[in-house]
Amino acid sequence: MTKVELAEKANISLSFLSDLTKDRANPSLRIMEAIANALETPLPILLEQTNLSEAEMKELMSVIPKSNLPEGLVRACGTLTKFQAYQVHLWDTENKKQVLTHKKRKEKK
Repeated sequence: MTKVELAEKANISLSFLSDLTKDRANPSLRIMEAIANALETPLPILLEQTNLSEAEMKELMSVIPKSNLPEGLVRACGTLTKFQAYQVHLWDTENKKQVLTHKKRKEKK
């Protein structure tokens, strides 16, 4: 995903997103949540360091962002061996083709 696409999906300006990536701006929790939702990633995964309590972190983790993936597909992350990562890459490539086909069908409707 490009910065332009991310900015559009998160409903923030491209200049603000650029400032964030260059450590020239500090996002609010609402902005971070919008970015996490645009990336279809739980907010805590985006946070390397936080001063949130464990209870606040659990609450954030309980909110599942709305997915734009076709039914039956989910995004996941994990620690893998090189072989496992290769297998996942092959599956991911095939699934991305299916997602593109799905999007094209939706656009024709």
